[in-house]
Amino acid sequence: MSTELRSEEPGGEYAGRPRLSKRTVTERALNLADADGLDALTIRKLAQHLGVTPMALYWHFRSKEDLLEGVSEQVWGELDVNVDATAPWWAQLRGLLESLVSVLRAHSSAAQLLLEHEKRNEAALRATEVTLGVLRGAGFDPQHASEIARSTLWTGITLVMSEPGYHPELPADERAEMQRRNQIELAMLPAATYPRLVECAAPMTACDDPEFHYRFGIGLFIDGVKAAAQP
Repeated sequence: MSTELRSEEPGGEYAGRPRLSKRTVTERALNLADADGLDALTIRKLAQHLGVTPMALYWHFRSKEDLLEGVSEQVWGELDVNVDATAPWWAQLRGLLESLVSVLRAHSSAAQLLLEHEKRNEAALRATEVTLGVLRGAGFDPQHASEIARSTLWTGITLVMSEPGYHPELPADERAEMQRRNQIELAMLPAATYPRLVECAAPMTACDDPEFHYRFGIGLFIDGVKAAAQP
């Protein structure tokens, strides 16, 4: 066996570089996906970024799909699922949703990643188990608890992807230009026919206060769940 191949085995080194752990690979892959977009992430590009050959990565991941599942677990693992058992159940649920939104906002590729890769990894299972535990403790039966748990995930993804001007695949200047054009298109509509669209042209196409967008959306969801819990 050649020195190069031996250096790429698990536990070895490549060209004097520290050994690659699975976590290191997924962290770098997530960084690349955030920078260049999820669709642009490839095994070859990641290997170049890490300074190794693609074969070095195949020890950990058999394909790009396998890699993306690993990156998905990396994202799920960043959620804070340590709920405060002394807080009201709805506050516990809100905390879980806020943590999800925070992680999704921190990684521009994360919303698409979780949307397209739903494989049940350990971190995702743990987050779901905690969410179901909060809801069952609130008195929801298994059917309603399951529906609300799924809706919590989709609410987080939807809030991030529905933020006005959300186009993480575009550079900041191109996003700003797209928002400007969209706003002009609405503002130039016939006011007699579309008075409210003209009035709301700016907030419909841009997000000057992102915190309001998320605070309002999370509050709306939690209020709905609280209402559903009423006898």
